[in-house]
Amino acid sequence: METILNPDPSTLRLDLPDPDKDDLNSLQFLDRLQEAWSICEKFDLHTDIWRGRILRVIRDREKRGGDGRGTGFLQWLREMDISKTRAYALIQLADSADELFVGGVLEESSVNNFSRRSFVETAKSSPEVQQMIAESANKGNEITRKDVRRLSDEFTSATSPLLPEGIRQRTQENLLPPKIVAPLAKELSKLPENLQEDLRKTLEGSPDVESIKGVTAAARWIGKSNDAALSLRALQVEGLNVDKATQEAQRIEALGFLVDAFTQAKSIETSVLRLHTAWRRLGDIHETLWIESGSSTPYLRDVLKALQTLSGSTMKVSLGELSGGKKLRLQIVEEAADQLDPPKIIM
Repeated sequence: METILNPDPSTLRLDLPDPDKDDLNSLQFLDRLQEAWSICEKFDLHTDIWRGRILRVIRDREKRGGDGRGTGFLQWLREMDISKTRAYALIQLADSADELFVGGVLEESSVNNFSRRSFVETAKSSPEVQQMIAESANKGNEITRKDVRRLSDEFTSATSPLLPEGIRQRTQENLLPPKIVAPLAKELSKLPENLQEDLRKTLEGSPDVESIKGVTAAARWIGKSNDAALSLRALQVEGLNVDKATQEAQRIEALGFLVDAFTQAKSIETSVLRLHTAWRRLGDIHETLWIESGSSTPYLRDVLKALQTLSGSTMKVSLGELSGGKKLRLQIVEEAADQLDPPKIIM
């Protein structure tokens, strides 16, 4: 069985500041705690990688010989008191570790030079950044999350084909900070080519820090707008051009309002879907109880009559005292998709 030599946690001694006695300012106090936390993460990292490998073995065995639904894997997680989200995060960590180790990029003994967050950040970086980080770690250098992000930003800012040539050049000449330029490349990568080109043209005349920040913010809003629009059923209508609408909203400086409108619309659609599911379920239960009850259960019948305000095709819901005691009347009419008329807009 393969083993990894780890530092012995029993020998771990940390010099923690005394919250009552140490004469440290807030920055020094937090720096001391951050240093101690990073040391603890190094012990946890090796352990979590192996936990991820264990979970991966259980999951893969279940895939090959289980019932096809992962029941055995989920049962094991319940017995070990591990959430599904946590389990897959550990498996992802193990996958990242194996990719770095098997590829020969990183020596397995060099894991001790990473904190958990810096290791995960490295695994998510480009191969070129991974190589630079691994070479440093293999030499025994401590790797922080800030180191990984700095190198990743520098590489992206100097090489990304999504950025205008002038901005890449100015970054290489240290005239623009990579931490400002890299987010622009990240946001542009989420957009269609035509929108990318429009934003790049905006920067041609003024490739300065403030312009880059402004275009990055615009790209972020456009990306959010596109994501929201794709999931909205109300916008799945032939003839709608959401990209053009987004460009128009950007031109009149109303992108934020458009994204907010999409977000609220998505919230309404989700709420209606949940409402419909609950309404159908309540209707079925109400009908069952009504059939089972009778003259011998007058109080139960009274309760069921009260629930009819919610289980029928027309619902009456009190909005409560905060809305002045107003009531909302909703009517649910179920129709086939080919019978549903477009909504009427009252001007």
